[in-house]
Amino acid sequence: MKNVLLPTDFSENSWNAIKYALELYKKTTCNFYLLHVTLIPYYTTGDYPIIPTSDILEKTILEQAKDALNKLMQKINKLPKNSKHHFYTLSSYDSFISAVKTHIEEKNIDLIIMGTKGASGLSEVIVGSNTGDLITKVKHPVLIVPEKAVYTIPKEIAFPTDYNIFYQPKILDSITELAKMYDATIRILHVAKKDEVLTDSQLENKEFLSNFFMDEKHSFHRITNKNIEEGVQCFIESRDINMIIMVAKNLNLFQRILFKPTVEEISYHIETPFLVLHE
Repeated sequence: MKNVLLPTDFSENSWNAIKYALELYKKTTCNFYLLHVTLIPYYTTGDYPIIPTSDILEKTILEQAKDALNKLMQKINKLPKNSKHHFYTLSSYDSFISAVKTHIEEKNIDLIIMGTKGASGLSEVIVGSNTGDLITKVKHPVLIVPEKAVYTIPKEIAFPTDYNIFYQPKILDSITELAKMYDATIRILHVAKKDEVLTDSQLENKEFLSNFFMDEKHSFHRITNKNIEEGVQCFIESRDINMIIMVAKNLNLFQRILFKPTVEEISYHIETPFLVLHE
């Protein structure tokens, strides 16, 4: 049984993420928790904030959130029914991150799936946003579904690394679990600068990955490009990659690929789902 948290702001982006989640786990028994977080408004007069009474909250904001969640459930119910899927609605008054952390613990959440809106690059919309906060402040697996992502069985999974980090077996187990679920191939990618030579430490980490994935379908790839984002984009296009997996522990590589696009041609931010794992 998988417990999946689906934060929603009722936008088309979040709806796309919900549909993607239902397809991704259509053969898996899941509890899906639809979470809408509303901040309690307050008004300032002079030096003192005035917070609306609980009666006003109940009659206005809370009811609006419940109505919107009910309408969302009606929309979901119009999709082909899957007896393996069970849905629950959650409405919280809190900061977004605090609410997510609370429900992760209370509902024993395995994965968070959230939509995001892309522009010329994720950095324009994700930094400082709920999604950006989620993947940097919550140490829990998060699948980011960009606005133009269309569900395709993830047969080709890219795993970018610079081999500078030793990945714990537990984190790699999450990758193999996903790969086995869809009989996918793991493409381990290193974007290198011209004439770059791996250090002894990097070679050791690469060898460890080779041994760990020995029984899985996998391959190692090296692309020469001084711009990591361009290298990743080229690889995704050439291999028809369906999903990218990143480990947040490798902050330099993680931020370069996810937060700092520098060229307009980078389209993986708005088309390719990102699975972010934390150690």
